[in-house]
Amino acid sequence: MFLFLIPGMLSAQDSKVDLGISIADGKLRSFYLAVSDYYRVPGREVVATKERYRLRDEELPVVYFLAARARVEPSVIIGLRIKGMSWLDVTFRYGLTPEIFYVPVTAKKIGPPYGNAYGHYKKYRPKKEWKKIALSDYEVIDLINLRFMSEHYQLKPEVVMEMRRQGKNFLTINEESWKAKGKMTGKQGKNKKDQTGKGKVKKKKRGGDK
Repeated sequence: MFLFLIPGMLSAQDSKVDLGISIADGKLRSFYLAVSDYYRVPGREVVATKERYRLRDEELPVVYFLAARARVEPSVIIGLRIKGMSWLDVTFRYGLTPEIFYVPVTAKKIGPPYGNAYGHYKKYRPKKEWKKIALSDYEVIDLINLRFMSEHYQLKPEVVMEMRRQGKNFLTINEESWKAKGKMTGKQGKNKKDQTGKGKVKKKKRGGDK
C-alpha cells in the first residue's frame, strides 16, 4: 500500500540513521539523509533508488516530490522517465501543472539559473495560465530542489538562489546548510544552559569577598 509522503514531517537524528551501505563521502551522506528526512522515506530506500535507477543525486527530490503530488509509488514516476517522458510530461500526465513547482520569492530581479523559469511564471498571468508554461528538465530540478533546500533548512529561497548563482550544486548547498544548522543548534543549546545557570559554574562568595 502506498504511503503518501508529507515533506518535512520526519525528525530524524542524522548520526543514528542507517543508510544500509558505507558512504565515505560525507557530502553525499548528508544529502541522502536530508532527502530521507524531508520526504519521510527510509534512508536505505533513498540510496537503493539512486543506485538501482542510476539517478543523478539532484533528481531524487524530484522523484519523491512528484510521487507525493501524484499519489503514486516513486517507482512509477521513475518508470515514466525511463520511457522517455520529461519531468513536465510526467507532471501533466497526473493532471498537475507547473504551479506546483513555483516557490514565492520577494526578489524583483532573479538571475541565473532561475531567471528564465521565473520569467515564464511572470509572463503567464493569472495563475490559471500557468498550465501553458514549458519548463526544461533542468528548470524543474532547480525549482524542486529550491523548495526542498529552503523548507528543510528554513532558509529564505533567495539565499538558496544566491548560492546557485555562485555555481554551487545542491549537494554543496545541502552540506553548507546542514553544517550551519548544526552550529546554530549548538549555540542555542549553550545559550539555554547559560540562561538556566547550568552552563556555567558560579564561584561562591566567601565571607571576606565583596
